[in-house]
Amino acid sequence: MAGHSIQDKIEDLNKKKQEAQHAGSKRSVERQHSQGKMTARERIDYLVDEGSFQELDMLARHRAHGMGIEKNRPYTDGVITGFGIIEGRKVCVFSQDFTVFGGALGEVFAEKIHKIMDLAASMGVPMIGLNDGAGARIQEGVVSLASYGKIFHRNVRNSGVIPQISVILGPCAGGAVYSPAMTDFIFMVHETSHMFITGPDVVKTVTGEEVTLEELGGAMSHATKSGVATFVSADEKACLDEVKYLLSFLPANNLEESPVVECDDDPERLCPELIDLIPNSSNIPYDMRKVVSSVVDDGDLLEYFPNWGTSLICGFARLNGRAVGIVGNQPQVLAGVLNIESSEKGARFVRTCDSFNIPLITFVDVPGFMPGTDQEYGGIIRHGAKLLYSYCEATVPRIQVITRKAYGGAYVVMDSKSIGSDLAYAWPSAELAVMGPQGAVEIVHRRELSDAADADEQRAKLVDEYTEKFSNPYLAAERGFIDDVIDPKDTRKVLIKSLEMISTKREELPRRKHGNMPL
Repeated sequence: MAGHSIQDKIEDLNKKKQEAQHAGSKRSVERQHSQGKMTARERIDYLVDEGSFQELDMLARHRAHGMGIEKNRPYTDGVITGFGIIEGRKVCVFSQDFTVFGGALGEVFAEKIHKIMDLAASMGVPMIGLNDGAGARIQEGVVSLASYGKIFHRNVRNSGVIPQISVILGPCAGGAVYSPAMTDFIFMVHETSHMFITGPDVVKTVTGEEVTLEELGGAMSHATKSGVATFVSADEKACLDEVKYLLSFLPANNLEESPVVECDDDPERLCPELIDLIPNSSNIPYDMRKVVSSVVDDGDLLEYFPNWGTSLICGFARLNGRAVGIVGNQPQVLAGVLNIESSEKGARFVRTCDSFNIPLITFVDVPGFMPGTDQEYGGIIRHGAKLLYSYCEATVPRIQVITRKAYGGAYVVMDSKSIGSDLAYAWPSAELAVMGPQGAVEIVHRRELSDAADADEQRAKLVDEYTEKFSNPYLAAERGFIDDVIDPKDTRKVLIKSLEMISTKREELPRRKHGNMPL
């Protein structure tokens, strides 16, 4: 190119960039669209604010040899990386390109991801990964496996430092699933995204099981059974909209607070509808979601794992414009008990909020832990301890509101004052006790009931007495285990006032590498 003018050189650059922007064949782009999927670039354009994306490593190409791969060296190498703005806030993004090598990861592809992850960490901004690829690039062998390892290592190093979001928009198999698994949130799309360690063919060969792709690794399988997919959307655009919505609740990194938004919902607003919500009998369920939507700004709750561990509700909301994490037992599902799934879900959510300085509001209506051999053998002790550990470890502002049942160890676990909750409130309908009236009477009065001729009559009388004495919040209030008994209609007002007060909370942690959580 000696003697060529700068204009010639610019034209050459534009030609190369043009090639990079159309690295996949026309046919592969058409196939992508025919499956209801956007291309890697279309996804980025939809996700970030218009004109804000700055691409990096656009002209990177692989340098591998073998199996004929050296004859095909497209620019970008199958992944688009860069930084941009989402609703005014900085983010880093990578988007895997299924139209180039089927989105399979090789050395250069991975180096681009390593580089953007490092940039996100050093700038302190969220890292969003749009995944749509076939896993490790077979032609590059062990190099691509080692390249995955370096992604995993960064996932862990950045964990709890910057939000890491994985969006699964196509296949995600083998080693490729482990990076999303270590990020904070996983989004999937109905029908078009799949995650599995081994595909249906291998499953059939090894175990003899016949299973479809959708059953094995589809969005709803992971949203309802495995607890892998945090959020599921009907299509890609809805999915990317949800990513933007989630980001609005999160700070850019662990040293910042979440953005406070302008709030039109009156902080002094009363919630009279809560008074009629609690049934007269404590055995009748009600919907804890209604409690939450009555109290939070504009009734908005972004639910976390809405289809898994459903006896516990978790999600992000706002109180007077400030982001909060909501945890609440759901009496409509298994009476709101804590079981293996809901304990794990709650533990993970509490730790996520704690990592990113999001205050926790916990609504309690819990009859206990789920009994049964499948729960005991499945390790309910260990899993329940995860939720307990997460709350004990959390240093963010924490407020507990007891709406009804608060029985036994499960009450203690649900962010009680004794494990470090800053403020604990109860409604007059609250029942704080070691166990429910029937069980307590059977144990305490076992002998006299077994000898009594009129045992049923006697039992009913004792249950009434126990209920009168213990099924209320006042013994706990006398001892200071709860800070105040409040009228349900004042809940929003009290929470906002309390949150303002404790928002400056600081806690010094003991020096250690990390605690040994009961995993």
